[in-house]
Amino acid sequence: MTVPGLLVAAPRSSSGKTTVTLALMRALSRRGIAVRGAKCGPDYIDPAFHAAATGYPSFNLDSFAMPEPMLDAVAGLAGTDADLVVAEGSMGLFDGIVAGAGRTGANADIAARYGWPVLLVLDVSGAAQSAAAVALGCSLYDPRIRIAGVVLNKVASPRHRRLVEAGLAKVGLPVLGALMRDAGLTLPERHLGLVQARETSDLDARLDRLADLAEAGLELDAILAAASGATPPRRAGALPHPPGQRIAVASDAAFSFLYPHMAAGWRALGAELVPFSPLADEAPPADCDAAWLPGGYPELHAGRLAQAATFLAGLRAFAREKPVHGECGGYMVLGESLEDADGITHAMAGLLPVATSYRTRKLHLGYRVATLLADGPLGGAGTRLVGHEFHYASERTPAPEEAAALARVTDAEGVALGLAGHRLGRVTGSFFHLIG
Repeated sequence: MTVPGLLVAAPRSSSGKTTVTLALMRALSRRGIAVRGAKCGPDYIDPAFHAAATGYPSFNLDSFAMPEPMLDAVAGLAGTDADLVVAEGSMGLFDGIVAGAGRTGANADIAARYGWPVLLVLDVSGAAQSAAAVALGCSLYDPRIRIAGVVLNKVASPRHRRLVEAGLAKVGLPVLGALMRDAGLTLPERHLGLVQARETSDLDARLDRLADLAEAGLELDAILAAASGATPPRRAGALPHPPGQRIAVASDAAFSFLYPHMAAGWRALGAELVPFSPLADEAPPADCDAAWLPGGYPELHAGRLAQAATFLAGLRAFAREKPVHGECGGYMVLGESLEDADGITHAMAGLLPVATSYRTRKLHLGYRVATLLADGPLGGAGTRLVGHEFHYASERTPAPEEAAALARVTDAEGVALGLAGHRLGRVTGSFFHLIG
């Protein structure tokens, strides 16, 4: 069974996509509609909010980082047991890299591939009729997509709304709802985006309030009727392969950035994921055959992690016999030390010869294409992997020699970035988040 969908997108970041997406998901779910979420591009925070709003996992769809068979397989996961898929865009609707048609990583690629109409969110603060020119440009820029309608965000007054709607009527784009300017709608943020869903207080109450606003301010019946297109059938074989058959996965407030399609792919191929909490001083279970430390916020919990003697000793013992891999935050904890925002240096596991610092923050952001230099839990030597970096921490130790590096990397356009990550014995890690 194929499932129709909608893409909630905007001309630029910070327009209110997440607010509208969550409001729509929760409101339709309360009506008994089986809504499933998706997120365009590399984002490991918003899908957790989608899951909280709908009660079901939300999956990332990335036209650059995922090979086409994997992209379709993940879209099939998103449509499983669903009446409707609501996908949330990232950045602007057409923002991506310079690449072949349909492979730019832009939201528009996803809408075009699956025939999902776009619900365009316009932040109209500081504009009136001119907002229509922006919307018209979005509707004409890419003939592959269709704008189903517009949702106005941050409307100042009824008069302001009338002026904006007059401009949109002139260009023939329907208004499918509006949300008034309200600072109370903003979810709390930190340096990598929204505070995680699991840490957001009164999240259910916040989501229900958004749903109430959607019922009052959005044309839900018209939005639902506008959905079209289809998700492909589910195919497990194209999903990511597991690093083991019984995988110990660090999971708590410090380690939470494991992409849902990774976990789903591992399970679909017969692997069992066994969670453990370093913050609760738990070691990876000894009966697992691989350990995975995802990204997250270890820099906010460095003191507790340094004092987690059972976790650190157990991780070291595990690594003597079995493979361990760390992504981003997990990589930082596998290193020798981590300097926090206050300049305090905390001893970490000491399994890789790297020291990291969060004190002097610098944004590292972008797609990465990695070629593995040796066999390991991510694949054999020469394997090409695609993912991204998104962190503010930096390495304080020299770059590794090729004999000790995990991979040679380029950016999305093929510009060489040198060697990345470390490998020592059975332990590997890097700031690179694997997607496809």
